[in-house]
Amino acid sequence: MSFKLRLFFAVLVVIGAGVVLVASRALRAPGEQTVVIGGKQFTEQEIIGEIMAALIESNSDIEVERRLNLGGTMICFNALKAGDLDLYAEYTGTGLVNILKREVIADPEEAYDVVQKDFREQFDLVWLQPFGFNNTYTLTMRKDHAKKLDVESISGLADLVRRAEEQDRPERLRAGFDAEFLTRPDGYLGLKDVYDFQFASEPRQMDPGLMYRAVADEAVDVIDGFATDGRIPAYDLYVLEDDKGFFPPYYAAPLVRAETLELFPELEQILNSLAGKLTDDVMQQLNYQVDEEGRKAAEVAREFLVSKGLIPDDSAE
Repeated sequence: MSFKLRLFFAVLVVIGAGVVLVASRALRAPGEQTVVIGGKQFTEQEIIGEIMAALIESNSDIEVERRLNLGGTMICFNALKAGDLDLYAEYTGTGLVNILKREVIADPEEAYDVVQKDFREQFDLVWLQPFGFNNTYTLTMRKDHAKKLDVESISGLADLVRRAEEQDRPERLRAGFDAEFLTRPDGYLGLKDVYDFQFASEPRQMDPGLMYRAVADEAVDVIDGFATDGRIPAYDLYVLEDDKGFFPPYYAAPLVRAETLELFPELEQILNSLAGKLTDDVMQQLNYQVDEEGRKAAEVAREFLVSKGLIPDDSAE
C-alpha cells in the first residue's frame, strides 16, 4: 500500500473517531444543553437529586434529565464512568472504602482530600464541595429494647450476642440489613470482624425503606440505619455508639464527570452554592417529610431551595 493511500485511510480513521464521539454525545442526551443526574435507590438520594436538578434548572439554561432511584453504588458509579450519567451525589466513606478499596480514614477532611485526588486521577471524576451532612451508617434498635438489655454501644451489642450464644439464652437478637450493608467492607462484613461477633441467624436482607418499620414492629431487633434518616426519631429508635470508630465519615457531595464540567463550567459554581447548606438535622427533616409525611421529593427539594434563597418562590407570583 502506498504512503498516500495509508495517509488517506489514517485521515478517515481520525474523522470517523470524531463522528463517533459527536454521535455518542448526541445519543447520550436529548439536547446539547442537557445534563443527566442519577441517584441511588433510597429517599435521601432522590431528594438530593431533585435539589441539584431544580437548582441547575433555575440558575442556568441547562436542561436536566433525571435518572433517580437507579440502584446501588456501583450501578451509579459505573454509569457515571461510562458517560450515561453526568453527576450524582456520592458519600466520602463510600468512595474511599467501597470504590477505592482504601482503609478507613476517620478524619473527614483527610477522607475528602483522598477521594478528591484519587477520583480525578483514576477516573477523571470531580468531587465538588460537600453539602454539609454526614450520613454515616449506624446500628439501630428500639429505644426501650436497648434500655432493657442495657446496650448503648456496638461493643455492648457484640458482648450480648456472644454471651447469648455461649449460654444458649433466649435473648438471641435478630438483625435485618439492606443488601449493600450486608456485602460492603464498611458494612456487616467488616463490622463483625472488628467487633468480633456474629448473629446466630444470618441477618435478613431487607429493603432500606422497610427496615425501620420492621424494627419498630419487632419483626427484627437490630437494623443498619443512616444517621440522617428522619425515621430514627419518628419511631423512637436508639443509635448504638460506634465506640471503635469502625464507620468512616460519609459526607455527601456532587460527583461530576470532568468532561461535563468542561462543557458546562457554570455547574461548579451552581452546585457549590449548596456547600454547607444541608446539616444532619436539616437532611433528617427532609427525609422525614418524604418517608413519613408522604410528600413528593421534588416538592420538598424545591421548598428547601426557596427557604435558602437559592431559587425564586414561584408560588409567590
